[in-house]
Amino acid sequence: MHRKRAAPEYPVPVAGTINRDDIAAVRERAPIEEIIGQHVSLKSAGVGSLKGLCPFHDERSPSFHVRPAAGRWHCFGCGEGGDVIEFVMRMDGLPFAEAVEYLAERAGVTLRYEAGGRRGSESGASMRRRLLEAHRVAAEYFVEQLGSPEARIARDFLRERGFDGEAAAHFGCGYAPQGWSHLTDHLRRKGFTEPELKASGLVSEGQRGVYDRFRGRLVWPIREVTGDVIGFGARRLHEDDQGPKYLNTPETQIYKKSHVLYGIDLAKGAIRSERTTVVVEGYTDVMACHLAGITNAVATCGTAFGEDHVKVVRRLMGDTGQAQIKVGSTGAKVVFTFDGDEAGQNAALKSFALDQQFLAQTFVAVDPEGMDPCDIRQRDGDDAVRRLMERRVPLFEFVIKASLAAHDLETPEGRVAALRTATPIVAQIRDRALRPEYARRLAGWLGMEPADVLRAVSRAGERGSAPQGQPAGQGGQPAHRPDDGPPPMDPETGQIMTVSAARPNPRDPVVRAEALSLGVLLQAKADIAQDPMTLGIVAELARDSFTAPQYGQIFDAVVAAGGPGAAVADWVGAVEEQAGPDLAPLVSQLAVTPLPHDKPSELGHYARSVLARLLDLAITRRTADLRGRMQRAGAGTDAAQEAFAEIIRLETRRRQLREVE
Repeated sequence: MHRKRAAPEYPVPVAGTINRDDIAAVRERAPIEEIIGQHVSLKSAGVGSLKGLCPFHDERSPSFHVRPAAGRWHCFGCGEGGDVIEFVMRMDGLPFAEAVEYLAERAGVTLRYEAGGRRGSESGASMRRRLLEAHRVAAEYFVEQLGSPEARIARDFLRERGFDGEAAAHFGCGYAPQGWSHLTDHLRRKGFTEPELKASGLVSEGQRGVYDRFRGRLVWPIREVTGDVIGFGARRLHEDDQGPKYLNTPETQIYKKSHVLYGIDLAKGAIRSERTTVVVEGYTDVMACHLAGITNAVATCGTAFGEDHVKVVRRLMGDTGQAQIKVGSTGAKVVFTFDGDEAGQNAALKSFALDQQFLAQTFVAVDPEGMDPCDIRQRDGDDAVRRLMERRVPLFEFVIKASLAAHDLETPEGRVAALRTATPIVAQIRDRALRPEYARRLAGWLGMEPADVLRAVSRAGERGSAPQGQPAGQGGQPAHRPDDGPPPMDPETGQIMTVSAARPNPRDPVVRAEALSLGVLLQAKADIAQDPMTLGIVAELARDSFTAPQYGQIFDAVVAAGGPGAAVADWVGAVEEQAGPDLAPLVSQLAVTPLPHDKPSELGHYARSVLARLLDLAITRRTADLRGRMQRAGAGTDAAQEAFAEIIRLETRRRQLREVE
């Protein structure tokens, strides 16, 4: 359900809070396109604008826009927006101070705290930061232990599977020594407290206190897309280990297994560039694929591939269902690898249930002998792993054949039962053009008449229903409901599906001109500030130059923030602060909406022409008011003559403005 976003309430300077100048420096220096790009595949959306799939709500067409020059992002679908600090707060669930500290490290900003305040862990405000630091220390410790005499069993395990020391280092493999408190003692010596150890998931708790969770195991660090270690996966090595074969980090503040994909930090670049994701079943399979050149491979961590994993993959691939513009390019693809056994087939069926959430093409790559990528590479080399991926088949074809394998096709009863099982699968194929072809293939596999199978598929499709939560709307998009809040706006056309009384009507050409004027005031501040003529036009504008009350109030906020000529580091933030919480979302939207021009060098001239057009419209309304005043005053009166003189002045000014345009 859409909701209206309140403006950020940044803390006022009190004891222990971050210096406001330092916050402004973080906001200015943190590369917003890189921070957001770690989570969202961004593509050009015009000069100085980027767009991708929103990470905060499900969508099939990209409506999430980023404008690096303004330091702002905004989603035209759900209405969320803000600066880089707000993105980190929303994306990682961090409080304000922790988000600033997180970004300060990446931006190289040294933070000062008011009245001798202390940062993060010392003030008790940054548990997430401490957990990430604990995992960093643990990862380094495990890597160091892999070289110890005790860890020979772990090194042998890797070597037997074709992974040398260089490969182990590349993936950060380590060893958790046997014993109860080696890592725990190491972390304590590094200054970590008992509550931090318990919250980290690195220790377990018994009657005698905490002890190491991972003992006598080969460990892999599990990283989020940013590269931060958030957990570990550990493989049993010793015969006397009574634990599970694989042991993973439990759910913690920083580790949510339904969102985590092993190898995503290494695979994200290839996933974005190739628009293809390969999903394998284990840590060694990821290693084998990457070493074989398939660097877009990832794996789930102790759980099945689910809806949240789909969202992560779709955002990175930019899964909009549209092929790239480049000649010869293709749409996004997801390739699943499963074992050929019953468990693998069940996994394929679960993945097929998620297929409708992708616009990407989904495939399955299964070795005829049931071997996984690690085993294939170990026996036959890197080329064999690449050939496995080349032999992929559409996921629905694999599921159809798996359903047929469960029936005895030698008997009429078995063939009829198989038909009843397979036809709903064919009817669910997203590409309608493929359904008749696979219906004919199904007929061949069953030895039935194609016409009979086509009719059965058609009946199965009629019995099926559209995915829940997808009421019919234009272009296959969900229809907007009035209780959803402000409806989504198309960032390219400025049009919305349903007119909202709470917002200016973008169908009105005058309102569109007003929105465009505010857009250039927010986005082209530097160019306007260097042009005295444009600054002069801005000085002639006033609240009544805008017919939309909200736009008039935002213009007042622009003036209150010092105008485009003011020396303000965070210009959009200053306007948001003056506009207040109710109008801040609209300011954010205007600061990100793409401007319809195609040359950065001409932005200043474009801004001047847009603002001149707005002043021209305001003069038109002012002239009409003066003509009415003349008629009411009567010919020859002083009031009429004053009004006429003002009309002459305004008309002269209008001609000057049209020369500017």
